[in-house]
Amino acid sequence: MASPLDVEAVRARFASLRRGEQVFLDAPAGSQVPDSVIDAIAGYLRASNANSGGAFATSVRTDELTAHGRAACARFLGCSPEEIVYGASSTALNFQLSRTAARDFAPGDEIVCTRLDHDSNIAPWLELAHDKGLVVRFADFHDDGSLDMDSLAAAIGPRTRVVACTWASNALGTVNDIARVSALAHAAGALAWIDAVHWAPHGPIDVAAAGADVLFTSPYKFYGPHLGVAFARAELLEAWRPYKVRPADPFPLGHRHELGTLPFELVAGVTAAIEYIESLGWPAIQAHERALGARFLDGLPANTRLHGLPTMAGRVATFCVSIDGVTPAEAARRLAERGFAVWDGSYYAHEVMPRLGLPGGAVRIGFVHYNTPAEVDGVLAALKGLE
Repeated sequence: MASPLDVEAVRARFASLRRGEQVFLDAPAGSQVPDSVIDAIAGYLRASNANSGGAFATSVRTDELTAHGRAACARFLGCSPEEIVYGASSTALNFQLSRTAARDFAPGDEIVCTRLDHDSNIAPWLELAHDKGLVVRFADFHDDGSLDMDSLAAAIGPRTRVVACTWASNALGTVNDIARVSALAHAAGALAWIDAVHWAPHGPIDVAAAGADVLFTSPYKFYGPHLGVAFARAELLEAWRPYKVRPADPFPLGHRHELGTLPFELVAGVTAAIEYIESLGWPAIQAHERALGARFLDGLPANTRLHGLPTMAGRVATFCVSIDGVTPAEAARRLAERGFAVWDGSYYAHEVMPRLGLPGGAVRIGFVHYNTPAEVDGVLAALKGLE
């Protein structure tokens, strides 16, 4: 079936793709950036560079840009602009907001995490458990990479305060039923604490429909700059006492939880990244990525073992593979020599690899909407050539 996306027109919007230097299959660790994002960052620095809150023109433009950015992020996540929190990264925001949320947690209170998660949605809770005497419980996943919902339900109890879960696994590509996860959390009176970093480049987010109380994204995974963007429900932001400097007292909601002066040029870049996605539309993006993923799965050579779901049902086009007789590091190096950018190791999915019996990790190959069928065929041939 022909893709509804004009991928060549898409690629023409990226200077890095026009160079033809290599095939970028590394988007799970950071996507390429369209020219409009680069222009927005540079344009802010050229014409509006100032701190916020001043009466002069560049400061006024900075405040307008920030308001426009919060509105764009709110559209992207399906929330109010006041529920947006910017930070240095999703990991930094997770450490910060988890500590804010846990001010009143008591020894013996419990946090439930999943073994599918990136460590940025696990380590903050482990550190809090160390500091405050909390208990961290883990939900397992099935051998095919799907979340074990029975294990999750069994891990949740009367003392559970937070259920931390990834929307999509950055290692295996599994997409979780976040609405169901949130419902389990809420039935126990716990918060649904969602890592949407890996899902955000691949599909729409509606925090209300998902039932998320707190949710994190990383714009550099969805064609933007390095920054963190989080959502937290207004009721929580109002109730939490934030870690902040005293002059931030008058600021409302999400802004009260931001530390220091924002990198306004990056806010401009995030806004442009969201507008770029909006210009394409999720239906076209998702259909194209599903077609690429199905082509990859159908063509896997005999020497390549897939870890994770065997079809595109319940997953995104991120693939974790092992190559017979070749270590992940060696495979990534040899693929790089052939012009393919892929990752090896655990990709901070610290619980996934031991669970799969892969102490050296695996090779991760990720397709996004700017990749082409020819690139899929090329990496499949290169994998076969690693025999």
